[in-house]
Amino acid sequence: MKFPNDFLFGAASASYQVEGGWNEGGKGVTNWDVFSKIPGKTFENTNGDVAVDHYHRYKEDIKLMAEMGLESYRFSISWARIIPDGVGEVNQEGIEFYNNIINECLKYGIVPFATLYHWDFPQVLEEQGGWLNKKMIDAFAKYAEACFKAFGDRVKHWITFNETINFCRLGYIAGVHPPGITMDPKKYFQASHNVFVAHAKSVKIYKSLRQFGEIGITHVFSPAYSIDDKEENKFAANHCNNYEIFWYYDPILKGEYPEYVVKGLMEKGLTPDWTKEELDLLKEAAPYNDFMGLNYYKPQRVMKNIANEEINPTRENFTGAPGNPSFDGVYKTVKMADKVYTKWGWEISPEGFLGGLRMLKERYGDIKLYITENGLGDVDPIIEDEVMDIPRIKYIEEHLKVVKKAINEGINLKGYYAWSVIDLLSWLNGFKKQYGFIYVDHKDNLNRKKKASFYWYKEVIETRGENL
Repeated sequence: MKFPNDFLFGAASASYQVEGGWNEGGKGVTNWDVFSKIPGKTFENTNGDVAVDHYHRYKEDIKLMAEMGLESYRFSISWARIIPDGVGEVNQEGIEFYNNIINECLKYGIVPFATLYHWDFPQVLEEQGGWLNKKMIDAFAKYAEACFKAFGDRVKHWITFNETINFCRLGYIAGVHPPGITMDPKKYFQASHNVFVAHAKSVKIYKSLRQFGEIGITHVFSPAYSIDDKEENKFAANHCNNYEIFWYYDPILKGEYPEYVVKGLMEKGLTPDWTKEELDLLKEAAPYNDFMGLNYYKPQRVMKNIANEEINPTRENFTGAPGNPSFDGVYKTVKMADKVYTKWGWEISPEGFLGGLRMLKERYGDIKLYITENGLGDVDPIIEDEVMDIPRIKYIEEHLKVVKKAINEGINLKGYYAWSVIDLLSWLNGFKKQYGFIYVDHKDNLNRKKKASFYWYKEVIETRGENL
């Protein structure tokens, strides 16, 4: 079986992680420009001032994407390039930069897939309370509308937010992302609610413009599975899925929050400060969501948190490896002896992905899905001057096989975007963790080099995955 002709093979990046040019082209200062320069916040104090210099080398990079045969490129737009202070005048130099990216993609027949918010936003707004301030809702909607009007004649695929759970949890529970607040669940749930309202408002604006494209949101997808058949551990897995999946997916796709979580928040006094108008807006916008983007890397193996362990958040232990109890102490994630893990302790489980896709179909019906991120973070070996990232090939191959199986089962999957198109800056782990098809040599003027996976993915695209 080949992948259908309307299935897009792509790869992804994010503005802060690739662009650099942090103070060029009229761009405003972002929350990450400031946060990454606080000593100890990132590995070896790395920051995105230069990143991999995509700002100056986008033509070279997109030419490589075309050579690889990419059908689509998912990139993010930096809010601070478009509206430097978050709410004021639109910066025409920023518009021009993303026009150049979009037009360069179209020159090669690459479909641009734009993300409006991949974690970086104007520092001015952070200082006014960030996502805890309801003024962010209108500010984001204004920014989104500026992008729709500037680029919507050519960009027909829009993602509003990337991984709300991560920038909220890491910002308000773990304290390892801006604004660096530790263990404040009330703020965590408030921030996520404000994001969903901003999303709903932007979806309605987009539809009112009648640009005849599609719009959705991208969420982390780490389905939870009980470690065994004990009732207490099955309860823990259900609790985890409610708080980490359904809380994020239900308001977008159903227009309402999961009853299980709302009840739990009310009991703990953690209910967000929401209004009837906001809840009505979620309900109104839900039918207009065209798709859900899934960022899948791993499942979660979950058990009841017997010892009442507390979270001790650090930069290292909050990047996805199991071993942390939940914020409310109900469950904890564990590493299992019979599973396979990456160097960073992330489980490799294509089967976990397939099980999760079935769960989504059961809960939400025939919603259109894109895999907006999936890939292997590794330290790639260089052998006789060639980057031999064979584990990445194996990882992506096994996941594409289950994608094919899911499509056969009638799951509405329309695209696969590998993370990432090029080796890029990790928010917290610097450049030591590589994900790309294209290697960047930091010892040689950031020169690009095609990896083994580059040629492999090119062949997969050419044959529509027939030989997987």
